[in-house]
Amino acid sequence: MTTELTIAVLGGDARYLEMIRSLQCSANASVFAVGFEKINQSFTGGIQREMEDIDPEQLDAIILPIPGLGPNGQIETVFSDKNIQLTETWMDRLPKECVIFTGITNTYLTETCKKRNLRLVSLFDRDDVAIYNSIPTAEGAIMTAIKHTDFTIHGSKVTVLGFGRVGMSVAAKFDALGADVHVGSIHDADIARISQMGMHAFFLDRLPEMVQNSDILINTIPALVVKRPVIEQLPTQGLIIDLASKPGGVDFEYAKKRGIQAIHALGLPGIVAPKTAGNILSVVIKQILTNS
Repeated sequence: MTTELTIAVLGGDARYLEMIRSLQCSANASVFAVGFEKINQSFTGGIQREMEDIDPEQLDAIILPIPGLGPNGQIETVFSDKNIQLTETWMDRLPKECVIFTGITNTYLTETCKKRNLRLVSLFDRDDVAIYNSIPTAEGAIMTAIKHTDFTIHGSKVTVLGFGRVGMSVAAKFDALGADVHVGSIHDADIARISQMGMHAFFLDRLPEMVQNSDILINTIPALVVKRPVIEQLPTQGLIIDLASKPGGVDFEYAKKRGIQAIHALGLPGIVAPKTAGNILSVVIKQILTNS
């Protein structure tokens, strides 16, 4: 079988190691890995290269780290001490069919790709990636709860804010462990579904009163919802776990003043299950490239 795809992976974390191996096998791709000098080449599975050694004109895809690029094209590297940058001059040499993958995007990356008419795929904005990732995220939330409490999840009062792709999985997993789960949302359909699943549903305008006596408060809403009036109603021995992307949805400063432990648990799939998380990315990337 001949190689069908040529992909450059520019930086990345532990989940990218599994992604590289999976793409080479399942997508029959030739993968160049930049920014992995601290990892033995036989372990990464990719062909380790420097940026200047890669011919952009031969690439079918570029995979950037989950955080994307810095404001000037800087690339975050976990397995390298070198400064790597994706310059506009380098991108000018990419073929128009080249697809740029990132976890999340920013103005610089969006505008740079738009100016060159390059397809940009923000993986974490996709429903399929978010749904797949909701499982390791929920397991990571359970791990965090166990690590930072001195009581069992079974029988504890757990309040989950938001019933989207992550919130639904988190609530269901804690419910399965025997927690008394209360879920807040602003949507009528969510309230009905939460109740149908046997959990306690409430509208978010009742949030301050509903968090009283909560042992664990888990936020999945990417907006500041756990404000001072909410934190004032929480018991001081309670635990807040924020799963929302930066800057999060919790007033961490006020939680600290009240002596309440609040944890911004970012990137849980890559922490608790990098192999699974990497395989999820490879499956979605392969689907996109083969269906383009």
